[in-house]
Amino acid sequence: MKIQNHRLVGDNVSYRPTPNVGGALKPRFLVLHYTAGRSCDSSVESLCTQKPQGNASAHVVLCRDGTIVQLTPFNIVTWHAGVSQWNGLSGLNQYSIGVEMDNAGVMNRVGSQYVAWFGKVYPDSEVLLAEHKHGGGLRAWHTYPEIQIERALEIAELLVAHYRLEDVLGHEDIARGRKVDPGPAFPLGAVRSRALGRADDVPPHYLVSADELNIRNAPQASAAPVAPALRRGTELIVLEPLDRWCRVEVVGVPDLEGWVNNLYIVRKPVSRAAPRAAGKTKPRQRATKRAARSRGKR
Repeated sequence: MKIQNHRLVGDNVSYRPTPNVGGALKPRFLVLHYTAGRSCDSSVESLCTQKPQGNASAHVVLCRDGTIVQLTPFNIVTWHAGVSQWNGLSGLNQYSIGVEMDNAGVMNRVGSQYVAWFGKVYPDSEVLLAEHKHGGGLRAWHTYPEIQIERALEIAELLVAHYRLEDVLGHEDIARGRKVDPGPAFPLGAVRSRALGRADDVPPHYLVSADELNIRNAPQASAAPVAPALRRGTELIVLEPLDRWCRVEVVGVPDLEGWVNNLYIVRKPVSRAAPRAAGKTKPRQRATKRAARSRGKR
């Protein structure tokens, strides 16, 4: 698969234009969604239909069998992000490519069955019980088949390389509190790392810069701590960076992971005596040092 004239070209790729588009786009990000729809065909139909209100679209719909339907070229704005913000930017439609993945989303438990909002029953083998990284308690999520995840990674790698995208995000990241897709059943962190070429990079190490810093079970101040407060100078490995929080692993403490506030950690300096390995490239994501201006427990 490759990109020609801002369109995907390859096996199992088709094109159906949507009328729900805006102006010219110079993308900086890729945003991944789930459709929360009945099927891939129904989602494509919805995204290609003009309604009296509530029109939506995306650049690509990725079906569960790996089939891809592109709805508009990647240099045209689509309406996939809605009210959104990331890294100081608002209205991510103007800055991002949107990929919708066919997936039923959150389900309800009805008796002994898992049922989507549109009434379809799904087998236990297609359901993951998990808590979203932004909290909300244990819920049932529709899983993604392996072929769909592989194709999502392929699309992400192509788009990042072709358009030099800065990051791969979930709708849940840019519309926190309003959206939860693609949800915990999708390996967003792994796809982001692979697409951005970070798989072979040494994970960034940080140090706690406050006297005490709580490490929590979700990226929010109200979340419960998972361990006693971390002391100043504690070394951390960043596993999943967000705009205000990071999921980290505590160096030297086996199996201790959690979320910390970005204001109270700083990048660990790299020793100048350590030579850079030949052939290594700098990570695409630049770490920013954040100075903690207050002391005490956070």
